[in-house]
Amino acid sequence: MAKAEIVWRERALKDIDRLYNFLFEKNEDAAAKVAQVILRGSSLLEDSPRLGRPMADGTGRRELFIPFGAGFYVLRYFFTNEIVVIVRVWHGREDRKEDQL
Repeated sequence: MAKAEIVWRERALKDIDRLYNFLFEKNEDAAAKVAQVILRGSSLLEDSPRLGRPMADGTGRRELFIPFGAGFYVLRYFFTNEIVVIVRVWHGREDRKEDQL
C-alpha cells in the first residue's frame, strides 16, 4: 500500500495555532514541542490511516490520541482514496462543545 497523503483542513490548522499560542504564553519550549509531537503523530497516519479509533457516530471519522506529558492531543480525521483529512485537533482536557466537522 502506498503512503497516504495528509491534508489539513483550515479548521484543524486554526486549532494548531490556538493550541500553540495558548502554550506559547506560558512556555515557549513546550509550545514548540507540542507542535512537533502533533506533526509526528499525524505522520503516523501516512503508513497506518486506520491507526486511530473509529468514532461511533456513523460518519467514518476516527480519532488518534497522541500522548504528551501527563495528557494527550486528539486528531480527528477521516480517510478515503489514500488521503487522510485531518479535520480537528484538541487537547484531551479541552471542553469540546464544537464537536462537529
